[in-house]
Amino acid sequence: MRKIIIILSIGISIFIAILLFQKQEPTISMNKQIADNQKFYTYQVVNTYPHDLRAFTQGLIYHDGLLYESTGLRGHSSLRKVELETGKVLKKLSLPNRFFGEGLALWEDKLIQLTWTSNIGFVYNRETFEKLNEFSYPTDGWGITHDGKNLIMSDGSDNLYFLNPETFERIRTIKVKEKTNNGDVFIEKLNELEYINGEIFANIWLTDNIVRISPETGEVLGWIDLTGLIDLKPIPAQGIPQNVLNGIAYDKENNRLFVTGKLWPKLFEIQLLQK
Repeated sequence: MRKIIIILSIGISIFIAILLFQKQEPTISMNKQIADNQKFYTYQVVNTYPHDLRAFTQGLIYHDGLLYESTGLRGHSSLRKVELETGKVLKKLSLPNRFFGEGLALWEDKLIQLTWTSNIGFVYNRETFEKLNEFSYPTDGWGITHDGKNLIMSDGSDNLYFLNPETFERIRTIKVKEKTNNGDVFIEKLNELEYINGEIFANIWLTDNIVRISPETGEVLGWIDLTGLIDLKPIPAQGIPQNVLNGIAYDKENNRLFVTGKLWPKLFEIQLLQK
């Protein structure tokens, strides 16, 4: 376990976060011996929006013109409703200090929020943020989304768990893998998730990469390289930068893809370009 202290100077105020960190440095690298059907993507920035640089983004959703965001850090974790164009926080619910907020999903009219190591998730009314329920799970909580039928959850490993959205019972598990000429390579550090047009998009923790995954087989369908999206001086903790890419939201009606990161001052609308 690592004790991490982050100090940010914001105007005249000081933001201090102390973490007990267990996440390890990633070992994943893009294997070049890929299957013929695998694709690589870069990006083009379409629009740029303000983002609260005090928000340690863990989960991100777009719905009806607004963003819903889950933020982490013990003592600073929250659930937020955010105006896209201005980054203004319209509504905020702070979590009790013992919880480290993680992934966020919208199921019908309910927001479902994970916590990191507490093995507890919360269900809220989307409009009022009233807590409706709690549920438990045996792993870490990292990212969560849904495919219209089941919730899909990550825990930082190469596993994705499909859950009943009403009972939270685990239905099935898939392992995310990249097929190469030398056999399968399992992809770990799966973090924030978004279900987009029949695929699961997942941030890879501590990288500039998003992986596109088949929800049926766990096979990697493609990689998105977002290197250079933002120029930030790394905020290190034990040698690990903390202000990294994390946060994927999709506007299905208008086919818009949004990405941001932990402690980033900007949120980006991007268009994917195949390499």
